[in-house]
Amino acid sequence: MKLVMCEEIYWEFVRKLRNDERVQNGFISKTIITEEMQQSYMMRHQDNYRIALIKDEPVGYVGVIDNDIRICTHPDFQGQGVGKFLLKSCINIWPGSTAKIKIDNVASLRLFETCGFEKEFFLLKRKNDTI
Repeated sequence: MKLVMCEEIYWEFVRKLRNDERVQNGFISKTIITEEMQQSYMMRHQDNYRIALIKDEPVGYVGVIDNDIRICTHPDFQGQGVGKFLLKSCINIWPGSTAKIKIDNVASLRLFETCGFEKEFFLLKRKNDTI
C-alpha cells in the first residue's frame, strides 16, 4: 500500500466514494457532492488530501481541513488495514489533528481509538424542537 497526493486524477474517486450509499451514514453531513462542487472544493483543498493505493488502484482517502480529519475506505477494501494506514499516515503529516465522529459510527470510533485517539466530548443535537 502506498500514499500519494490527491492529484486531479483522483478527485472523481473521492467524490464517488464520498457519495457511495455504503459509506454515507458514517459522515456527519449527507450532502450529495456534484462534479462541480468537487472541482471547486478540490481546487482549494487538494494539498490537504492523500490517497491510498493498492497496486495503483485508489482504495481510500484521508484529508485534514481546519485541523479536522476526513477519512474513508472504499467498502471493497474495508477490514484490510487501509483505514489504519491512512490514519497513521495522517497523524504523521498533520500532527495534532482531531476528528468529529458520529456516536453510532462504531467502526470509526474503534479505528481512531486503536490509533491512539481518545474521546473528549460529544456534541449532542436535539432531533426536534418539541418537548
